[in-house]
Amino acid sequence: MATSQANLDKMQQRQNYTKIWQTNLMNTIASDPPYCCFSLFCGPCVSYLLRKRALYNDMSRYTCCAGYMPCSGKCGENKCPELCLCTEVFLCFGNSVASTRFLLQDEFNLQTTQCDNCIIGFMFCLQQFACICSIVACIVGNEELNEASQALSCLANMVYCTVCACMQTQHKIEMDGRDKKLGQQPMGVPAAQQMSRFDEPYPPNVGHGQPPYGGYPSGPPPAVASPQQGYPAPGY
Repeated sequence: MATSQANLDKMQQRQNYTKIWQTNLMNTIASDPPYCCFSLFCGPCVSYLLRKRALYNDMSRYTCCAGYMPCSGKCGENKCPELCLCTEVFLCFGNSVASTRFLLQDEFNLQTTQCDNCIIGFMFCLQQFACICSIVACIVGNEELNEASQALSCLANMVYCTVCACMQTQHKIEMDGRDKKLGQQPMGVPAAQQMSRFDEPYPPNVGHGQPPYGGYPSGPPPAVASPQQGYPAPGY
């Protein structure tokens, strides 16, 4: 119950996020066509790579479905996280895509635009409607209704695969921007001081050594003139 309540609280907090994705779902195909095609035909493989990248390649941080499902933390992730992630992306592909999305949203305070919400909502509604039509066709036994339900199911699956591909491309573009701001190559692990949000300023002394000689910019401290050099000594 506590985990479910925490997930509900997170969902409510996401409604107050102010930042937006670098590209919306409508523009992902134009932004990165090769990766969008890769996501369309190899969805589970892309989901595996993106989740690992979202965790900065540190699989010790991996939890099944990113901790958003009741089974999270109970699947032996600490013993074999790579195998658990493979199982997740192949058996629970939709949840794996959504979990990566939630991770990025929570890390960078990213909201989902109304347009993206409409696309995702349309995908879910179409799937539900296709399922209902299939059940009705099975009960009624009408051949024409059965063919119509199969066509609708095919359409729903096409929309589902397309939206997931666009969504994963959106995640990839967002992480490209993250790595660029962190000064890392794609798939690189950031340094320890860079593990915080990239839009927060670092402490002023990060990456800078202490000035030598007690605060002088460089070199030894300036010499003090003596009386022999032309300056009067105290008391003269």
